[in-house]
Amino acid sequence: MARDRRPSLMRRAALRDGVTDVDSARIAEAMAQLRHRGRATLHDRLHRVRMALVLAVQAGLAAGLSWIFAHELLGNPQPVFAPISAVGTLAASVGQRLRRTVELIIGVAVGVFLGDALIYFLGTGGWQLGVVVTSAILLTIFFGGSVAVVIQAAATAVLIVTLSPSVQDLEIPRFVDAFVGGGIALLVTAILLPLNPLRVINRAARPALDLLSGQLDICAEALRDRDRGSAQRALERLRENKEELAAFTEAIEGAKETSTLSPARWHRRSELTHYAEAADPIDRAMRNSGTLIRRAVTMIEDEEPIPEPMPDAVAHLAESVRLLRHEFAVGAEPEQARERSLRAVSEAGRAYAQGVGFSGSVVIAQVRTTASDLMVASGIEQEEANRLVRQSFGDQEQPVGGPAEQNAPPKPPTAPPLG
Repeated sequence: MARDRRPSLMRRAALRDGVTDVDSARIAEAMAQLRHRGRATLHDRLHRVRMALVLAVQAGLAAGLSWIFAHELLGNPQPVFAPISAVGTLAASVGQRLRRTVELIIGVAVGVFLGDALIYFLGTGGWQLGVVVTSAILLTIFFGGSVAVVIQAAATAVLIVTLSPSVQDLEIPRFVDAFVGGGIALLVTAILLPLNPLRVINRAARPALDLLSGQLDICAEALRDRDRGSAQRALERLRENKEELAAFTEAIEGAKETSTLSPARWHRRSELTHYAEAADPIDRAMRNSGTLIRRAVTMIEDEEPIPEPMPDAVAHLAESVRLLRHEFAVGAEPEQARERSLRAVSEAGRAYAQGVGFSGSVVIAQVRTTASDLMVASGIEQEEANRLVRQSFGDQEQPVGGPAEQNAPPKPPTAPPLG
């Protein structure tokens, strides 16, 4: 057959005398990348499962216990809302579950009140349901209710309008279910399966602090190599820090809630003080580092002088952030992080003495300010941190240029301001 007489694609490729078969190498490389990506994706998914495992177990336990409690002990034949309320409470952000329970009950109260009142005056039906839901949303928003309260009020109003004609005395079980579900959820998180607050915070702090240290490292290398593009990418990545900071702040609130509600975690309260007090200065360090990197980009663009100690100062800041994260994680006094912050300031002082331009002086000032932020995050009072930064910087004066200036009376030492 004609098809049999034609050489196959592989045979034709092999018949190309003197031509290297680069296609196979490219295909093999592409397949290797696909396999690596598949493994990475599987690893990420397993990591997300491990992160959510405790929450999943908490939700399952709370749902089961709330149903048993409402059905067996309170005699509710269909306690549907109890497990829903329990899962809704646990679905709230860690640190907001007590508030979510209160919001749950308030939303139910508003929905029951409006549902009953409007049914009494308007009756039931499609347009009445629309009026009830609209009224519930507008009323809760008027009184400053959160999104959770608005949703609960509207959902409860829907249930009252649609189920009240066929289900007698729905209002009281709805109230009871809200209490039972929210209470069981808090019981599970506080007594039966309380989270380790330090582990929660360490896990949430790592991305934020790794982001900060990583971009400072990139900035230091960009200054050494005068690589404007690399510095710009570091700036753009650091600006995308809202998710990491939000997770960190949320974890701190969750740790506070756990250490308050759970007797088994009361002994952790003092250990949480460092993290709780570090949130604001770490946020400031992020913003000041952003200014530092932005001015570093301008330095490179304007071809300003970059003294050798300047990249070292930025690199020491990055190492200080890493040490701070490590010492917080192991519960140690962050002395190494403080020492490295002061070393960054000392290197910045040397760079300033060697001479910098306008943007360079701003970079030096931001090194001082960021170091002060990190010192405060480590547990040092702001005034003491500023004093130590000034001491480490020293009395630096930039070198003067011309001979006339060199013979002039000495000027008082100056230094970039401390933010």
